[in-house]
Amino acid sequence: MIKTGDLYGIKHYLYGEAYYGSDKGMRFRLAREPLKSVIYASEEDRRADDPKLRAEVWFGKLSYEKTPKEEITTRDFEFSGEGYDEAIAWLNSQER
Repeated sequence: MIKTGDLYGIKHYLYGEAYYGSDKGMRFRLAREPLKSVIYASEEDRRADDPKLRAEVWFGKLSYEKTPKEEITTRDFEFSGEGYDEAIAWLNSQER
């Protein structure tokens, strides 16, 4: 089970970096979409491109880049603390 403390906090995703992890055979990626660094931007500019928190899940031994896109399940959440918590709950619901 993935817990909030197991991942980087929501602020990490403002740097334009994705988080990759795995849990019990499930692999996942969590990132701000669009994926770009906005850490030094104003709050208005951070919201200008209507950011989402994208969670992606796949199973198997292949990396994200090597896994066929049709084998990856994707869901977008609001880019907020609440959306972050919802994304973690969704990731946990995807376990086999």
